Amino acid sequence: MTAYSYDLHPTWRPAVIPPVRAASTPAAQPRLGPGKPLRYGTLLGPALLLFYWTVLSATGWLDPRILPAPWTAVTTATELIRDGRLQDNLAVSAGRAMAGLGVGVVVGATLAVLSGLSLLGGYVIDGLVQIKRGIPTLALIPFMILWLGIGEGMKVTLIATAVFFPVYINTHNALRAIDIRHVELAETVRLSRWQFLRHVVIPGSLPGFLTGLRFGVTSSWLALVVVEQLNATSGIGYMVTLARNYAQSDVMLVGLVVYALLGFGSDALVRQIERRALRWRRTLGR
Repeated sequence: MTAYSYDLHPTWRPAVIPPVRAASTPAAQPRLGPGKPLRYGTLLGPALLLFYWTVLSATGWLDPRILPAPWTAVTTATELIRDGRLQDNLAVSAGRAMAGLGVGVVVGATLAVLSGLSLLGGYVIDGLVQIKRGIPTLALIPFMILWLGIGEGMKVTLIATAVFFPVYINTHNALRAIDIRHVELAETVRLSRWQFLRHVVIPGSLPGFLTGLRFGVTSSWLALVVVEQLNATSGIGYMVTLARNYAQSDVMLVGLVVYALLGFGSDALVRQIERRALRWRRTLGR
């Protein structure tokens, strides 16, 4: 067997590479990403819509009998505010929507946790929810009236039903999508049930819950439009219905604009909450 020897220089030392300091500047946007976000970028779409609406109305391309001009809506809204009609009806509508939203979010999130963390709960709850998903919410209105009457209870319940499903489905899917390795690690370090919920379940389900909340907020305003057509004596929907009976297209337009602003504003609020709550995630949106 032949022996080999290596004669290394006695003064040789490995080269020491100085550590690379992290750059103080923010990371550059990926080349294939959507680009750098704008501060008020979400207002770009509504601003363009308002611009085209104004131009078409001013040039006569848009018949005011079909859709009144923006300045007509502003004038009518000013008169309604001066009379007190707009703010009074808006307060009633907002109260109905917030009550239904609160009930729907609490019930949807609670049942999603019970169904997502328990096989037995999933078999019982999720099956019933999927059956109800196939039934349109509007089809339940006659039964809601039969069971609850035609008062505020029925209206709030119908709004809560519309909010419940997006909150439940998105939260449930997020819970079932939690990485099993996180659960195994929690068992390895012997986390308690409360610690498991705090450190694994809540962070894992929060993105899905907030997505469901965005859909739920929009659903609450859509359901509000429907319920305020049913024997209502106040609210934005009642104001629109009354204006339709008297062919007041300008008042109807004001009601639609109010609904649009409520939906857009509430969605922007939830998106801001989502951005702050999930700031630890790096996504294409930020």
